[in-house]
Amino acid sequence: MKIRSLMVATFVLIALAGTLYWSEHRKPADEIAKASADAPPSILKLDEASITKLELKKKDADPIVLAKADSSNWQIVQPKPLRADQSTVSGALSTLSLLNCERVVEDKTSDLKPFGLDSPAVEVDITEKDNKTQRLLLGDDTPAGGAVYAMLAGDPRIFTIASYNKTSIDKSLNDLCDKHLLTASADKVSRVELTAKDQLIEFGRNKDEWQILKPKPLRADSVQVGELVGKLTDARMDLSGPENDAKETASAFARATPVATAKVTDPSGTEVLQVRKSKDTYYAKSTVVDGVYRVDSSLGQALDKKLDDFRDKKVFDFGYNDPNKIEMHAGSKAYFLTRGGADWWSNGKKMDAGTVLELISDLRDLTASKFVDSGFANPTIKLTVISDDGKRVETVSIAKSGGGFLAKRESEPTLYYLESSPVEAVQKAADSVKPSVPSPK
Repeated sequence: MKIRSLMVATFVLIALAGTLYWSEHRKPADEIAKASADAPPSILKLDEASITKLELKKKDADPIVLAKADSSNWQIVQPKPLRADQSTVSGALSTLSLLNCERVVEDKTSDLKPFGLDSPAVEVDITEKDNKTQRLLLGDDTPAGGAVYAMLAGDPRIFTIASYNKTSIDKSLNDLCDKHLLTASADKVSRVELTAKDQLIEFGRNKDEWQILKPKPLRADSVQVGELVGKLTDARMDLSGPENDAKETASAFARATPVATAKVTDPSGTEVLQVRKSKDTYYAKSTVVDGVYRVDSSLGQALDKKLDDFRDKKVFDFGYNDPNKIEMHAGSKAYFLTRGGADWWSNGKKMDAGTVLELISDLRDLTASKFVDSGFANPTIKLTVISDDGKRVETVSIAKSGGGFLAKRESEPTLYYLESSPVEAVQKAADSVKPSVPSPK
């Protein structure tokens, strides 16, 4: 009897488990089917790669036509030929190729005015490889906000789409244009010619270091030249504002005062940028794009400089690398310091590292306040700094000159005028170098 009851209970348990399994698996499938039936339809489903042309029409503005120049790059062909900003175009294409609606407002209506679709704020014509064209119309914002009325030409339905989708599509010429006036990449520029203030300055690059080649070979401040290159390669046209009429801008450029002309060379060739100024407005003309454009004042200010602005005013080149050896002669005093690992030595004695590092810091900070052409005589200090594992040897002589000093690097004609305080700081630091005190045992 007990065995029979156990068998009945087992059967009931199996039946209940089967029913539970069926309900748990069948119910979601039913819900998915129902949800699929109730889901808002897609407005557009396109192969993004097959789109070859976009025409964007907006109220009170010239139509903007973009065409795919090759397998991936887009070009603006109207209202005038311009390079397109590829990332902005890609964002618009991504939105258009799979555009979902939030809901269907009307299945069919003869009155488009309540939705702002009788005179659409934005109209986009999309052409694919097979010359098939679809037209998307965008109207007013919905009363609740956060959405926009939309429809597809030839489809009687009125949809709403999220406002962020409209933002991705509704772009101005200023948004869609690649506003760079030069195509050169800052890290690949090898040479720059700058004609400003009636002087030609030419810069040449060796890895990460720049040198002045013209009007004569001089040490360049690589930071200053790097900033100049950055400004040039990031120079952008300003297409905003109703006053940006092509004829008026070209006329203003012709009347404006020349600021500078820059020639930028990278592996792909040489590009030229001319910058002029009229009152507080700067204009630029490039060999890369047609036309004249307003540019930010910071570009003009970066170009409006003299030769000395780009010269290296630091007396020593060892920078933030600790030297290997330092030799200094000041009158009857002589100092000899050699680094071994983290320790400094002088005449076989281990020196206090803190006092040596203070001297190195003062040497590193020796900076000219200006350059002079003459007056160097009777040097009283001679410094030799060896760095970069012996590959860099710098010898500098320093002579008294009026209320300051003149410094001259070996084998270089440049005379660096130094104020008295930094030179006196070096002398004081050298006198303060002392042997290290052994740690108590």
